[in-house]
Amino acid sequence: MTAAAFTGATAPAVADNEIGGGAQSPSTGAHGESDGKGTVSATAGAVVYDRSKNGSGASVGPVATATNWTPPACYYAPRYTPEQLKKAKEPVWEAESTGYQWDAQQRDKYVNGHPYKDFNKEKAGKGYFWDSYVTPGREGDPGALDCNEDAFWVDTGDDPPAEIPQAITPEVLAQLAYAEIRVPTTEVELRPAGATKVNLPTWAWLDATDFKPVSVTASVPLLGVEATTTAEPVSVKIDPGTADAQTFPASGVCEAVNGTIGEPYARGKAEKTPPCGVKYLRASGNGSYQLKATVTWKIHWTGTGVAGEQPLPDGDFGGEQDVVVQEIQAVNR
Repeated sequence: MTAAAFTGATAPAVADNEIGGGAQSPSTGAHGESDGKGTVSATAGAVVYDRSKNGSGASVGPVATATNWTPPACYYAPRYTPEQLKKAKEPVWEAESTGYQWDAQQRDKYVNGHPYKDFNKEKAGKGYFWDSYVTPGREGDPGALDCNEDAFWVDTGDDPPAEIPQAITPEVLAQLAYAEIRVPTTEVELRPAGATKVNLPTWAWLDATDFKPVSVTASVPLLGVEATTTAEPVSVKIDPGTADAQTFPASGVCEAVNGTIGEPYARGKAEKTPPCGVKYLRASGNGSYQLKATVTWKIHWTGTGVAGEQPLPDGDFGGEQDVVVQEIQAVNR
């Protein structure tokens, strides 16, 4: 783990009604900021996202991980100075709405020196109390309740406690950025265009202008740490939508070669075997087949103090399209 150096003196914004205390009152606030040129940075707690190199448009969507892993639904980051924590905690204790025992435990922890004396005021300006935040969009996720630690102190320049896995580090930022990745819906180019023919190879490929690497950067300016998560298309799996079909290659998985997936059809290739495509063995009748193309995106990240690219689970995102197959044995091109 890399030590995170504090680079700013501005404390995180604290709402009057935030009481801290882990999952007892997690923050879900978020807002957006624009530079006036179309680049929007969304701020959730202490994490800022740069989506300027992300996928865009109406057809984009999040990738689904190929494993059971999911990005964290909550995390810990700086929130309070000693004075801010005092202003957040004391009104709650005075209201006696959380019960005598809990209030007494909290006072013992933050006032009586077990472990913090008078809200750690002697360390004012030398660090922050960290508390939990809920990742935007994951408010109803059971994982949002995993961050149930009370606010804890981290000195400027120190790593957060290793026993708290959701505490912000470059790796956690990379995981949060993963959840923000957006990639285009998969619609492959097919030739022949329009209706294809029984027993005639149909060439398939992806538009290189749409299918290119995308990335999102997540950072905590207060800590001077960031991570950039990048997704690159590496293959597309073709599902013809019927068992009466043959895919090329036989696995139906077309790998990226020299930055492209599949090969555009060109005149004179009608009888050749496409490197990526499908041959339908039966007509679709009065309807059509639902061809599904699923792109696998290889995902990796780089971050503050981390040498080289680090892997994250691959992600998949696909789409369906109608393919009409006609019972014509010969066709002129």
